[in-house]
Amino acid sequence: MAIKDRSGSEPIARHETVRQSIQHALEQEELTAADIGQRLGLREREVVGHLDHLQRSLAHAGMWLEVVPAECRGCGFVFKQRERLGRPSACPKCRSERIEPPRFRIVAA
Repeated sequence: MAIKDRSGSEPIARHETVRQSIQHALEQEELTAADIGQRLGLREREVVGHLDHLQRSLAHAGMWLEVVPAECRGCGFVFKQRERLGRPSACPKCRSERIEPPRFRIVAA
């Protein structure tokens, strides 16, 4: 599969699916959805959809998606109870929109 990079120039050759690419990247290091999107030429919203699916399918392989929760840069509120994988829009405590996005990595059982 070949896709164009963000600059729209030469297509990037890809020898694995998008989810396999995401899984491989998250097995190597902890990343945000924006980091993954930048590496693979995807929008952050697309990456979150793939992460949601990947989270369910990893359980069958004896692994799981570890999520370091988002945190408000204004007051330090940590979004521990949040189930959605995307970046929150605002802090419920101080209403700040300066939110440190959640980070992800894959952990083997």
